[in-house]
Amino acid sequence: MERNLMKGNEALAEAAIRAGCKCFFGYPITPQTELAAYMAKRMHKAGGVFLQAESEIAAINMVLGAASTGVRAMTSSSSPGISLKSEGVSYIAGSDLPAVIINVQRGGPGLGGIQPSQADYWQATKALGHGDFQLIVYAPASVQEMVDFVVKAFDRADKYRMPAMILADGLLGQMMEPVSFPEINPDAYDKSSWAANGHKNKREHHIINSLYLKPDELQNSIVERYKKYEIIKETETDAELYLTEDCDVLVCAFGATARVAKSAVNDARAQGIKAGLFRPKTLWPFPVKELNEAAKNAKKLLSVEMSMGQMVDDIKLAINCSKPVEFFGRTGGVIPTPVEVLGEIKRIGGTL
Repeated sequence: MERNLMKGNEALAEAAIRAGCKCFFGYPITPQTELAAYMAKRMHKAGGVFLQAESEIAAINMVLGAASTGVRAMTSSSSPGISLKSEGVSYIAGSDLPAVIINVQRGGPGLGGIQPSQADYWQATKALGHGDFQLIVYAPASVQEMVDFVVKAFDRADKYRMPAMILADGLLGQMMEPVSFPEINPDAYDKSSWAANGHKNKREHHIINSLYLKPDELQNSIVERYKKYEIIKETETDAELYLTEDCDVLVCAFGATARVAKSAVNDARAQGIKAGLFRPKTLWPFPVKELNEAAKNAKKLLSVEMSMGQMVDDIKLAINCSKPVEFFGRTGGVIPTPVEVLGEIKRIGGTL
């Protein structure tokens, strides 16, 4: 399979086009601007539509409109831009529409900074918009995984009729790595049963809506949606388990930080410390079964993040607080180093 050296943001865009994305609506913000710039060059040639909206709010509502017709639609932004899109994401979820949202995270809160961050974990997994709903959230750790997860995000969004998010960060968006693009069939799902594409020739008239004025009807729609979420939690979790069979210290990290953590785990092993790595690839649903498998022999867990510890609670809940969970992190755009993480592993290992 042919491999191409590509920057992460551009690989995301190319993967989306190859996955059948026909409409991209966005607004520039560092560190994801190259994604939109690539779409501006390529979408028209690929038979799609690129539009730089007047704001992030406009962009997500354009995604809502395009997705309602059954085409594959996408938007991308970075942390504060995603916050502006949150109302529209809730409308998309409430309308049971498939769409893909890319967040190439930067430091925050507020305008923060343009350096990498993972501090949008809570936003993505717990509260990206008002009401009872979830997104499928993928956390790539390489440019190749960014490609693979974009394809998967479109596929699962269509399958479950819900939004999916790629939660990347500025480090992955800006780095260059060799990637290959899988063969894709973007027409795998028949959307004729729900898409609002007219009723020519007396076809059923479909209406896309998220407004329910009768409380019982709204409750019923949400309950049915949550039945679907339970299926997703049983079937769609994914994680990498690395050197976990005999580990005493289990390091938990996602995305770019997991690359740093894996280096630290290897260094720890070289020094005789039994360390392992659990890397969730899906942040929602969180890989509960996979974490319990990885942690079955561990004595302590260490969450390493580019935040103030937003994944820690999910780790504790997944293992029912059965083992101590410690935290080491950097935030505001500071990236933890393998030496720092190794120091934490040695500290924890020395207390066992």
